[in-house]
Parts: sequence; structure tokens; C-alpha cells
Amino acid sequence: MLSRQILQKITIRCFANDAIRKGLIGMVGRTPLVRINKLSDETGCEILAKAEFCNGGGSVKDRAALFLIKDAEEKRLIRPGGTIVEGTAGNTGIGLAHMCLALRYKCVIYMPNNQSQEKIDMLKTLGADVRPVPVVPWDDPDNYNHQARRFAESVENAVWTNQFDNTANKKAHIETTGPEIWEETRGKVNAVVFGTGTGGTLAGVGTYLKDKNPNVQVFLADPEGSVLFNYIKHGKLERTPGSSITEGIGQGRVTKNLAGAPIDDALAIKDKDAVEMTFRLLHEEGFFVGASTGLNVSAAAQVAKLMGPGHTIVTCLCDTGQRYYAKLFSRSVLQERGLLDCIPESYRSSLH
Repeated sequence: MLSRQILQKITIRCFANDAIRKGLIGMVGRTPLVRINKLSDETGCEILAKAEFCNGGGSVKDRAALFLIKDAEEKRLIRPGGTIVEGTAGNTGIGLAHMCLALRYKCVIYMPNNQSQEKIDMLKTLGADVRPVPVVPWDDPDNYNHQARRFAESVENAVWTNQFDNTANKKAHIETTGPEIWEETRGKVNAVVFGTGTGGTLAGVGTYLKDKNPNVQVFLADPEGSVLFNYIKHGKLERTPGSSITEGIGQGRVTKNLAGAPIDDALAIKDKDAVEMTFRLLHEEGFFVGASTGLNVSAAAQVAKLMGPGHTIVTCLCDTGQRYYAKLFSRSVLQERGLLDCIPESYRSSLH
């Protein structure tokens, strides 16, 4: 039997490693790093992914959401009982809504009206005041972000958290995601690759890891219709052809979170590859995820082929597929978009 002293040491070590999390806020970060088995075996690389759906609010955006609120509190921009306002395509809003319930704030979300109904319904269930608005470019005064800012300015004790240009977003990944990846790979990470919306994850993780080892390669994975691939490759803000089925990633500008990020290269990922990988992850690995995750992992596989066997490549599983069920897992929607044929016949049993 173990001695009382040894048992006490084990107990102290468990608590020191946060074996018991302190509420929902304590469930942000320290997500598992998982191996994507079949792709790793196929490429000869270790393709690893942070399981970000294990955060308290169910996505990678929980990290940014918490840091955005903490930033507002530290700057005394909001007082107890105030209102958090954001313009978001979904997951940041869901993360903010969860944090607002835990921290006793009200939550108002402006979002493009082309987002999945599942996300809208979830936000409402979480008590957020959801305001879908027509999709217009960033430079239009009626862009959902500008409407969010104006509303926050018109309300007493309210703050617009400004996820795209508030670098507290990037800070979340400099202080949590980057260190976790470094620690969990024991410093043996060779490359990271992420799709980018606000730029916080890619910039934050890249900044931290480059500081630890300048040889770590940082890749941006860009969906169809975004400007970032051409910006990184050619220095031009020109959109690639198409309009992606992915949500929450891709951009028409360089955000303050992304500006100056230490990016080595960019990959343009077609929807057919992102969707095929989404269904591969489901049927070959058991992960029920969305198309942004499919894009991430498809890009990681491409990076593995570029770098060759023996390397460790890290990305993330952004959230669960349930948030996209009506669209991404719809036979008719995929048929209309010309994406049905990219899914192996044997995997189409998951469609409705």
C-alpha cells in the first residue's frame, strides 16, 4: 500500500495541475492534444490537434471570449451587471454568452444573417440578445461589427469587445494555446497551421512558438473567397474564387490581431478538400466536427507532405459538427454546392 505521505504528494500534485476546474471559467484552456491517427500513419508525420470543443463553451473562441472580457474589466470599461456587445459570425458570440452567464453580464450579439440557425438558436438559449443583420462589407457602415460598436456606445455600462482588432484576442493564445502546445509536444513541434478569421489563434500561437524556437513554421490555411492567401503569397488583398461553406474563417482585410503575425506561408484550401476531411474525421477518427476543422486538418496534411516524414504538425479541432448540422450535413445543401461527390459514398450515411 502507498504511504500516507506519498498519497498526500499525489493529491497535492493533482490539485496543482488543475484536476478540479473552478467553474466554467476554469474550463477554458488546457484542452487535450490528440493524434489524428490515420493521417499521421499515411504521411509519416505526427499530425496533432488541440481538441478545442473541450473548452467550457465548446469552441476555440472561448479563449478569446474570456480574455476580451478580462481586458474590459482590467481597463475598467465595464462594471458589474453591464452589457457585453460583439459582432460575430457565431463561436465568439457563443463563448461570450457562456462567459456572461458565468460572470453575470448581459450579452448582445450582432451577426451576419447567413450563419447557421443552430448557432442563432444556441445564442438565444444562452440568454443573448441576438440581432442578425444583412451581410455587407467591412467598409459599409451597416457591417455587423459597426452596428455592434454603435449600440455599445449608446448604452450605459456597455462595451464592444471588438474581437477582430482588440489584441486581447491574440494575447489569449500567447498566454494559453501556444504554451500548451509547446509543453504538450515537449518542444518538438515543427509547424502549426490554422484557418483565420480574426487572426488571434494563428498570430498568438505563432508569436509564442517562434519566440521559443524560430524554426517552427507557421502556416495560414485560407478558405475560398478570402483575401489572406493572396496577401501572404503576393502582398495583395485579392479574393480567391468562390464562396466557402466554412463559417467564421476567411477575411477581406488584415485585422489588428493578424497584422505583423510571423507567418511563413499560406495554403488555399478548397471546400471539397475541407468537406472531404470533415467526413474522414467523422468516419475514420470518430470526431464530429465542422468544416473549419476539416479545413485545418486538410491543411495540416498538406503541410506534412510539404515538410516530409518525421515532422510534428499541430492544428486544432475548432468545435463540434452539431453547430452546422442543418447545412454541412444536408445532402441537398451539399448537392447544390457541388460538394456531395467529394464525400466517399460509404460516408454519406451521415447525411440527412
